Amino acid sequence: MRNENKNLIVAIVLSMVVLIGWQYFFAAPEAEKQRQAAQTAQQHAATQTNPPAPTPSQAGGPSAPVPGTVPATPAAPVVESREAALARSPRLPIETPAIIGSINLRGGRVDDVALRTYHETVDPQSPNIVLLSPSGSQNPYYAEFGWVGAQADAVPGPNTIWTADKDKLTPASPVTLSWDNGKGQVFRRTVSVDDKFMFTVKDSVENHGSDPVTLHPYGLVSRHGRPTTLGYYVLHEGMIGVLGDQGLQEYTYTKLDKESPVSGQNVVGRVWDNVTGGFVGITDKYWAAAVVPDQGQAYQGSFTVRQDPTGPTYQANILGATQTVQPGATAEMTQRLFAGAKEVATVDQYATNLQIKNFDLLIDWGWFYFITKRLFQVLDFFYKLFGNFGVAILLVTVILKILFFPLANKSYASMAKMKAVQPEMAAIRERYADDKMKQQQALMELYRKEKINPVAGCWPVLIQIPVFFALYKVLFVTIEMRHAPFFGWIRDLAAPDPTSVFNLFGLLPFNPGAVPVIGHFLMLGAWPLIMGVTMWLQMKMNPEPPDPVQKQVFSWMPVIFTFMLGSFPAGLVIYWAWNNLLSVTQQAFIMKRNGVRIELVHNLRNMFGKKAAAKG
Repeated sequence: MRNENKNLIVAIVLSMVVLIGWQYFFAAPEAEKQRQAAQTAQQHAATQTNPPAPTPSQAGGPSAPVPGTVPATPAAPVVESREAALARSPRLPIETPAIIGSINLRGGRVDDVALRTYHETVDPQSPNIVLLSPSGSQNPYYAEFGWVGAQADAVPGPNTIWTADKDKLTPASPVTLSWDNGKGQVFRRTVSVDDKFMFTVKDSVENHGSDPVTLHPYGLVSRHGRPTTLGYYVLHEGMIGVLGDQGLQEYTYTKLDKESPVSGQNVVGRVWDNVTGGFVGITDKYWAAAVVPDQGQAYQGSFTVRQDPTGPTYQANILGATQTVQPGATAEMTQRLFAGAKEVATVDQYATNLQIKNFDLLIDWGWFYFITKRLFQVLDFFYKLFGNFGVAILLVTVILKILFFPLANKSYASMAKMKAVQPEMAAIRERYADDKMKQQQALMELYRKEKINPVAGCWPVLIQIPVFFALYKVLFVTIEMRHAPFFGWIRDLAAPDPTSVFNLFGLLPFNPGAVPVIGHFLMLGAWPLIMGVTMWLQMKMNPEPPDPVQKQVFSWMPVIFTFMLGSFPAGLVIYWAWNNLLSVTQQAFIMKRNGVRIELVHNLRNMFGKKAAAKG
């Protein structure tokens, strides 16, 4: 009995370590980051109230670029609203099945992108997700392409007024922008867009002058101000890129702030020279903007941050190799811009069809990529079959149970055998009560004779841990789970159960979550309670420990786990409850087949029998 209790304790401790560690390192927001973000927002708001007088550079002109570097454009003064900022410049509308927005003809930036099919809440009438916004708005975030050279006024800049040959950009109608610098060079930019989130930008320069012109093509994504991040360890937010053979590079805003100054520029950051293939960009949880260079040409990639009067400006940059344009010749550079939702199928399709190196890593699959992504693919298969991700989770849980059945079967069978030899184990402990060495040797001999693995009881928990991690990651990072409904009150599997037992699941006009300090713990929904009941049943499958302290600990475990899982995504709680129920059924079947008493029935009879006797 004592060894079996140890096994149970080990299993519970492992579960506690997993859940508490996950809550602390992954699921709990980093309070200090949030506090700093709030302070930054307050400072930014104060700056917006009394913006400094704009310098020529802040008014939209570029800072003087160093030859061979990406231009850095400080933020313009903040205007009243995003709409007001959009109205300040002539614009070319963008209309696709996935995007609503426009290109700024002053500067040629892609700085106005809203996502047509994504909304801020589960309500389809709520505002669309806004991804990119122009300089001068509350949160400037845009993409920019062009050329840099020794003479800043000879190349297009943020104040350049481009001329468009069409009045709208659609998937069926690419647009060509043009600008003549008056010095013999004509710049053209052909922009096309697909029916999702990928822009193709082809820049060219025709040299009609008498002297050769040396230029560097560039592309960048710029974000002014430090955004408020979710602050979860399990999720990367900030700068992201695959830099050729250097592989995946991820820099949080905090990490980038601590980098060293970049030579020749008034910025700090990280630079990768002479790389081929990949992309650079800025990512949020579900959305991203990334510049994709020509996959066959070498380039310089960099992540930089510059401190402006209005706050920090973060940039992901691509700088192409030097191109010398002889008189009468033309130089060209084709780049792409991804600006949209990180849909798995869409991102994978771009990676395959456009041969973008490791573009699927734009989605944060984590270290266990091979497990997490495969699990999503299985879930997505069943979702497409049944139209409900919750049902897909239930079916995948059954499949996992079937796959792990041989291992679980041996584990539960070993546990059942251990229960069957409890009298012999008790006799050995009594016989060698004063000689622990002989007692242990006798027990090991008994285990060998009966073919019992004393640690087998831990395996069901251990094999569940990586699946738990992978499913949590899938629910947390994939946009397909965002706002995915189950049945009844669960309208978003990626969010916690919205109900609470403390207001009788909505019957009382009271919001438990609004209670100071403890409100987070009072949001204890129906599904976490169901999970707690199934965990309690699973624990009752084992004999009650004779030690009163152990018995109390085990009795409180389901309660503790219920409160801990109350803040987890509903899809994960549903998985955990369903898995517990299947485990109880499986264990009962194996115990019955091995002729061992099912402790669940015995324990329930004892518990309710004692209560009935006490009342009598």
